[in-house]
Amino acid sequence: MKEVLVVILCYLIGSIPFSYISAQVLAKTDVRSRGSGNVGATNVYRTAGVWPGLLAFIGDLLKGAVAAWLGLAMGGPVLVIICSLAAIIGHCYPLFLKFRGGKAAATAGGVVLFLMPKVGLILLLLFITTVVLTRYVSLASLIVAISLPFVAYLFHYPWQYMVLSILMMIIVVYRHRENISRLREGSEARIGDRGWR
Repeated sequence: MKEVLVVILCYLIGSIPFSYISAQVLAKTDVRSRGSGNVGATNVYRTAGVWPGLLAFIGDLLKGAVAAWLGLAMGGPVLVIICSLAAIIGHCYPLFLKFRGGKAAATAGGVVLFLMPKVGLILLLLFITTVVLTRYVSLASLIVAISLPFVAYLFHYPWQYMVLSILMMIIVVYRHRENISRLREGSEARIGDRGWR
């Protein structure tokens, strides 16, 4: 029974809309009707500024990290998978915003940084490098997500973490499907483009 309650708690933690809250409190902006309309840290940065975006990013990271910690503390590797996915699903489909949420990259990143810190730091460097070179945040998120299982494999983490890595990759790629279409069309917004801010 306690495991079920922990999973529900992790979903509710994932549902906390830090992006929406930070934009509303610091910039009086509803990110759902600005920029891409996505309730995520990138759109907060794009429409509300650096500090709201940074706070949203940190909040989303913490959701994943806390969920992974709860799973590990309460039940071990298998519960880690379930709790982490519950938080990620909560982020994507939050109870508090009528199930309209973000794209899971930052929350999944929090899971990775907590469970597999070496992998997390490598992927963070890959993310930053890709953004600097291409100015596409979505492309950087996709490259990092696809790279996750392969980098995790190199460090010989438990099989449960490998399963979680693959599932997180699938979720992040799926949630970025519209970005993938725009990247193919050449219409995806880049940092610094007109209309980005």
